[in-house]
Amino acid sequence: MKKFLLFVALVATAFCAKAQVNIQEQYDFNREHLTTTLEMFKMDKWGSTFFFTDIYHPDKLYGPTGYYTEIARGLNFWQNTKLGALSAHVEWNGGQFASNAWLFGAEYLLHSQDFRYTLTLEVLYKDISGQKLLDQDPARPYDKVSDVPLQFTIVWGCTDIFGLKGLTFSGFADFWWENYCWGVKENGDPDNTSVVFISEPQLWYNIGSLFGCPNLNIGGEVEFAYNFAGGWRSDLDFYKNKGLTIAPACGIKWNF
Repeated sequence: MKKFLLFVALVATAFCAKAQVNIQEQYDFNREHLTTTLEMFKMDKWGSTFFFTDIYHPDKLYGPTGYYTEIARGLNFWQNTKLGALSAHVEWNGGQFASNAWLFGAEYLLHSQDFRYTLTLEVLYKDISGQKLLDQDPARPYDKVSDVPLQFTIVWGCTDIFGLKGLTFSGFADFWWENYCWGVKENGDPDNTSVVFISEPQLWYNIGSLFGCPNLNIGGEVEFAYNFAGGWRSDLDFYKNKGLTIAPACGIKWNF
């Protein structure tokens, strides 16, 4: 019920804001289930707001199981000055079975003259909750969640690429430090990692424009992750992946 209320609240917020809103339904081939994503972006005179929430559907009988949400606010009261490309940034990340985190820092926007190509660079202080420490091996080899409380992020967007109208390439890449214990090695030492990377490039084509339905897009994404833990498989097992994993997904997107 809480997951449903969260989803309804985010939908209502997005539509009331008259922002750029889309909803995606993608099938994850590695985890063998559907993921519903609601995404919103809105500019205003004080900066910008972005959020997305993922809702996972590993259980075909009982409905959604698990969710993850990010909400970010770029603060920019000096948009019409020489520093207009630089914004303050505040963000919250969290969800079921995920470490909650607050992030504070700065973002810098690069773009083409017509804004068809954009690139945002972010340097953020990241304060992660200690939930993962409680989930580790009883030995708890870590005293804190992160030795370096920083995250580096890039976000990009390219429209009408290769000269094809309606073809969009977008995505993000995050790199941060987060201590995690994956268990015990054969020699008895803890199996620890301290860095995490994730990137999700997406490619969408506005196929609906070919038959009078410009809201409809087809495409998908590929998740590249390193030491990224968290998620559900179709058998309702919570997965943890050490090292590099590649997870392709495809589906549809509806732009409101």
